[in-house]
Amino acid sequence: MRVLSGIQPSGSLHIGNYFGMMRRMIAYQEEHELYGLDPEKAIFWVQSDVPEVTELTWILSNVTPMGLLQRCHSYKDKIARGLSPNHGLFAYPVLMAADILLYQSEIIPVGKDQKQHVEVARDIAIKFNQTYGETFVIPEPEIEDEVAVVPGIDGQKMSKSYDNTIEIFADEESVRQKVMGIVTDSRPIDEKKDPEADNLFLLYKLFAAPEDAASLADRYRTGGVRYSEVKKELFSLIIDYFGPYRRKRAQLAKDPSVVREILRRGAERARERAAPTIEKVRERVGIKY
Repeated sequence: MRVLSGIQPSGSLHIGNYFGMMRRMIAYQEEHELYGLDPEKAIFWVQSDVPEVTELTWILSNVTPMGLLQRCHSYKDKIARGLSPNHGLFAYPVLMAADILLYQSEIIPVGKDQKQHVEVARDIAIKFNQTYGETFVIPEPEIEDEVAVVPGIDGQKMSKSYDNTIEIFADEESVRQKVMGIVTDSRPIDEKKDPEADNLFLLYKLFAAPEDAASLADRYRTGGVRYSEVKKELFSLIIDYFGPYRRKRAQLAKDPSVVREILRRGAERARERAAPTIEKVRERVGIKY
């Protein structure tokens, strides 16, 4: 299968990015044709290095109903949070659809909050196919329910927009401060608690061995959990888990030319895959060069 996903380059990678999308992509690249992550096993590139996506976005915008975009939750949510309304923000789902459809992607691993964007891409593809003939593969979203939403340190969904993230590559002291700052309730230590309703436990469960997570859950239910001790253990788990990634990143940071070459090769391969689709689209809509 052909699998595609993406991540915004703004800010720093955090554990929500990793468990929401990246971990699945690492697994996918062993078995499928993957667009992302390990450049030796997948196609990894910067979106703006493939100009065909801009062309396809414009073409798709001409078959996208206004009502479809007006129903998108993401736009409404961002406006409600104070972002200035503009066409780029409103039409962002069309850009995402172009990204997905340009490579004839079959499976799109996304977080629960991004499912609607894939549904919009499906609607646009179906409308285009009905209007101009079979052109695009109809993509399917895939959501891993167990980590569909990774909680942030304040209990909301972990997001750079909410400033509630735990960064993967921050220095250890910064990671420790973030973990120790995870919001918890003020109930007595001996009081029984529901582990699945506690964002600290939900984060702990992402990193701990299943038997350790089960043991901590039992302690929550019987009482006696000290949040400060759980936070200390979680900090150690995070540092150990991402240790190899942190070392690899430090190595790459010493030679940016390696990264630039990886991105150049990735964009070249992505454009090769995109070429048949954009040529077919041009032919279907009557654009001739």
